[in-house]
Amino acid sequence: MLKDCVRKVLDGKRISGDEALCLYNELDIHTLGHLANKVRFSKNPDPIVTYVIDRNINYTNICISGCKFCAYYCAPEKSGGYVLSFDELGKKIEETKALGGTQILLQGGLHPDLPLEFYEDMLRFIKGFHIHCHGFSPPEIIHFSKISGLGIEDVLKRLINAGLDSIPGGGAEILVDDVRRRIAPKKATAKEWLKVMEIAHSLGLKTTATMMFGHIEAVSDRIAHLLNLRELQDKTGGFTAFIPWPFQPKNTAIDCRPATALEYLRTLAISRIVLDNFKNLQASWVTQGYRVAQMALFFGANDFGSTMIEENVVAATGVSHRLSEEDIRRHIREAGFSPRQRLMDYTLVE
Repeated sequence: MLKDCVRKVLDGKRISGDEALCLYNELDIHTLGHLANKVRFSKNPDPIVTYVIDRNINYTNICISGCKFCAYYCAPEKSGGYVLSFDELGKKIEETKALGGTQILLQGGLHPDLPLEFYEDMLRFIKGFHIHCHGFSPPEIIHFSKISGLGIEDVLKRLINAGLDSIPGGGAEILVDDVRRRIAPKKATAKEWLKVMEIAHSLGLKTTATMMFGHIEAVSDRIAHLLNLRELQDKTGGFTAFIPWPFQPKNTAIDCRPATALEYLRTLAISRIVLDNFKNLQASWVTQGYRVAQMALFFGANDFGSTMIEENVVAATGVSHRLSEEDIRRHIREAGFSPRQRLMDYTLVE
């Protein structure tokens, strides 16, 4: 079966979940990386690696979800919670633009007391700075729906009218409900996450997709996650990129060893092979450091991610890598590629 699976990938044919599992479990890492690299260059023939200059702004850390994997949230009754003032938000955006930033990644906890109008006002304020707002993951959208009593489509239409430009793929974790019930029982189901993305795509919003792996899930769950994304992408074509990243367990309620670099590269490679309808895959230097991210460019990734002018959630687990735009461009060149700045939709910045 292994030889047949390899041949299918080389011939550019779609593989099944069982075939993906076979490749992941049985193929040596070098051959798996070679296959992923071949798929990457079939979709992106030029030796270009892109990156985006942005800032991850967490507008609040107050959250009622209580996910076991999160080291950043603060329960409403605990001290240490915050909601950014618009003045603080404005200063962060101005700093981002001064560094050449083209967008902000806006995400926060599921705050029990902020009405939908707060988020609309925040978007209008942000758009006054003439910057792309890549904001509100599906669990946040579902939370806004619950607090407002409106349907998902109506919530999204109101947010779009207020200035929302695109949606990040956060909150996906593993799109298998058995896993989700064990690590985030109060969070959106897999079906709900996918439904938000489907509706967003129908309204013209582009989105990204993510996978947080390396905690309690099995490899078969990772494959199921990828197949869920592939099926929706077949239907809508609305995902611009996929970003897999390994769970960081320190300071969380999940006790496990961190995924190794080898496991990360193997997962990245199989993601590139399975997601045959995704053009772009992003390396995760934020969790892996730049050397492993350079290796990722030979295991299916064609994007180096963001400069991450600010990043709080991963840093709360004790993992903190920092790269400037100059660093990113240098590391891409050292790996043998040409660095190019991009926008959220992967349009290159001239």
